[in-house]
Amino acid sequence: MARPNKEVEALLQEYADLVLITGGDAFKARAYEKAARAIGGHHADVSQLDAKGLRDIPNVGKSIADKVIEYLRTGRMPAVEDVRAKIPAGVRQLMAIPTLGPKKAMTLYEDLHIASVAELLDAIEEERLRDLKGFGPKTEENILHGISLMQAAGDRVPLNVAMEVAEEIVAALSAVTGCERCGYAGSLRRMRETIGDVDILVAADLSEPFMDEFTRLPYAMEVIAHGAKKTSIRTTKGLQVDLRVVPPDSWGAGLQYFTGSKAHNIRTREMAVRHQLKLSEYGLFHVKSGRKVVSETEEEVYARLGLPWIPPTLREDRGEVAAGLRGELPDLVTEADIKGDLHTHTDLTDGLSTLEDMVAAAARRGYRYYAVTDHAPNLYMQQMTDEKMLAQRERVRALDGKHRGMRLLHGTELNIDPDGNVDWPEEFLEDFDLCVASVHSHFNQGRDALTQRLVRACENRHVDIIGHPTTRILGKRPGLDADLDAVFAACARTGTALEINAHPDRLDLSDEHILRAKRHGAKFAVNTDAHSTIHLDYLRYGVGTAQRGWLTAEDVINTWPLARLRRFLRQGSRAHAPS
Repeated sequence: MARPNKEVEALLQEYADLVLITGGDAFKARAYEKAARAIGGHHADVSQLDAKGLRDIPNVGKSIADKVIEYLRTGRMPAVEDVRAKIPAGVRQLMAIPTLGPKKAMTLYEDLHIASVAELLDAIEEERLRDLKGFGPKTEENILHGISLMQAAGDRVPLNVAMEVAEEIVAALSAVTGCERCGYAGSLRRMRETIGDVDILVAADLSEPFMDEFTRLPYAMEVIAHGAKKTSIRTTKGLQVDLRVVPPDSWGAGLQYFTGSKAHNIRTREMAVRHQLKLSEYGLFHVKSGRKVVSETEEEVYARLGLPWIPPTLREDRGEVAAGLRGELPDLVTEADIKGDLHTHTDLTDGLSTLEDMVAAAARRGYRYYAVTDHAPNLYMQQMTDEKMLAQRERVRALDGKHRGMRLLHGTELNIDPDGNVDWPEEFLEDFDLCVASVHSHFNQGRDALTQRLVRACENRHVDIIGHPTTRILGKRPGLDADLDAVFAACARTGTALEINAHPDRLDLSDEHILRAKRHGAKFAVNTDAHSTIHLDYLRYGVGTAQRGWLTAEDVINTWPLARLRRFLRQGSRAHAPS
């Protein structure tokens, strides 16, 4: 299930937060936070490492390594349990609100005796928070938004968490004797940005062996329902997984039905009715005779309805059926189309892997080119300097073409300041191969100010890509309240690409924003924003999001050959207004 690395990362991060709440040493908290990130992004499974192997991970010293070893051996970390005991349960409940930090949660508990979300909502309605230092109407607004984010997320999990579960289960069930086909369906197959539950489908003559194996999986914490046609479990991580077994000749109809979406299926059933047919998870049948027409493959089902096969990522009732009838479905971009990643980091700033390791990992993916874009100096905690960046450029040039002929681009991720300016003077920016520019602070400016800020960045002739354009973090931070249509129009006008950040906590731009930006004529870059070699694998989620936005390879600049990409970067500079 979840990699032990992620479990340890979450535990150490919680410890860092709790240390701060209890008035502990901020330096100690920061050390645990760095160790958490390093372990979470480490390529090897930490449960297979000894103490020395753990200490070889950057930012993991003896004390932290010993705690991790103890947790992996016993399932407990006493240091965390001890500090947890000092924090009232109510404060921990408040800490779950994305926009409410741990210190403010403690203040609310100590000063107003608030220990639940319901009590907090009452206090906001009565305007009692405004008497506290550091609180005000804007704070109330942010907290209310955080509560709505938390409630909207509910039990939904990030796309990658659900994918790991699904692929592990598919592998296990595929090995059961009698399995003819096995795969995941539902919102996961449609690549929605968060997943409520996982749907698994098996094609087999007998269902019992699969249902039994399913309930015996080591991470099946609870059996919710156990039947011949459907069995449901809850995993140790709280995720519900539903298994259905269909006859082999009903695979296509079952896969189409259980992939959804509900709205898409209503459209296809309406089309079936018009053809005097009935569509179910078992097949397409004649209404009068009850005879099965087709069912074995999705392609056959769609074809009998007069449609081409519709990719799962389009099945949201956003015009895909009408487009199919007109023969106008897009030839969607695929992961195989991506020729390079244009936004990545190394341990020179906040990355976890070395330049050499990142380049080697990218080359193993078969990329034709790869950009290194470490943070610029205005993100002060990264401590970037001109000298460090120039030294890195020499190392990048030395590695260029050395790994399977992959070409390297030396870039940077600039910071868009509150006025829309970016780091470094023009003469220094001239020598980068490309520049990503992103908002990293001052998220709560007014709508007009945020819009002007982003538009001004687009108009900077050195900015090639706007990174994670809305800055959202799913379930934790809302997107910027800017006039995005004005930003998309500016990108189209200036030749600035919009990033589709593939990190599953971001997926920014979203599919709906991609659809809007495409109508303005903007181009896109699907990037991982990788801070570790393992993050390069997140590309699939960015591509899935791009597909949900109806993008083709032509829309995505990092599907283009390097020569064409370089021309775009140069032409974009000429199209920008003077900065």
